[in-house]
Amino acid sequence: MTIRSGAPVVVGVDGSQPALDAVRVAAREAAARHRPLRVVHAFIWPLFGTPLGPVPAAPPDAGLRHEAERFVADAVTEAGKIAPEVAVTGEVVDGAATPVLLRESRDAVLVVLGHRGLGGFAGLLVGSVAVQVSARAGCAVLVVKGEARADGPVLVGVDGSALSTEALGFAFEEAALRDTGLVALHAWLTPTPVGPGDMLPLVYDVDALAAEEQRVLAESLAGWSQRYPQVPVRHRVAHGAPARVLVAESAAAQLTVVGAHGRGAFTGMLLGSVSHAVLHHSHGPLAIVRHRREAERS
Repeated sequence: MTIRSGAPVVVGVDGSQPALDAVRVAAREAAARHRPLRVVHAFIWPLFGTPLGPVPAAPPDAGLRHEAERFVADAVTEAGKIAPEVAVTGEVVDGAATPVLLRESRDAVLVVLGHRGLGGFAGLLVGSVAVQVSARAGCAVLVVKGEARADGPVLVGVDGSALSTEALGFAFEEAALRDTGLVALHAWLTPTPVGPGDMLPLVYDVDALAAEEQRVLAESLAGWSQRYPQVPVRHRVAHGAPARVLVAESAAAQLTVVGAHGRGAFTGMLLGSVSHAVLHHSHGPLAIVRHRREAERS
């Protein structure tokens, strides 16, 4: 994935508490990466022809446009408190949240979002904007949810696919930036078809399968420790449903990283079943990594 020099960290805001939590995380990410921070509020009301200024007899700073500008100004101020060394800009951009953030992601190094925003339904674990942007962004998306941890490793799901290799690269970089270790987790179940027409054995050797899964993880990690010698790495192979194991392990991690989909993903699926489940149920911040060329087709 090629990222232009000077590409910013982008954070979406809407005046909600989860959005301010995302701003704090985004400011730290921008500082660690020596990148500028861009704060964006998607302003949908012009699309509906809604009056944007103050009503008669209202204060001059009332109205929807002023409220949107206040969201951005508050977020820029909060980012400055967290990382005063970071160059922070903010903008109110006309449009719906998902299309605006997807356009922003094309030139960003990272998009950071709160897990839910204003108007989220109480029963939803993750808001629709976070789900849609994570599925289609042109860069990695970090969804801030749960309690932020200053300790613990970076956890990354590995399945041997090309996309999990990109997730590994992102996870190693994050572990290096955070000065912490990395847990590379590969979870497996008994043989299942991964494509049309796959033939499965009627009888199989569990020990041989376990050894094969160990090999998949070892081969996936080959060379990464040479590139990031400062990052301690723990290999973890678990027999169980990958999503369930990743969610359980995320409770002890300061960040969980997954590819948008892995082996056996159906063509056209924007998020695989594992990444979708982990997005909704992980215990802390989650980064979802996609191929940039996939994003360009979305």
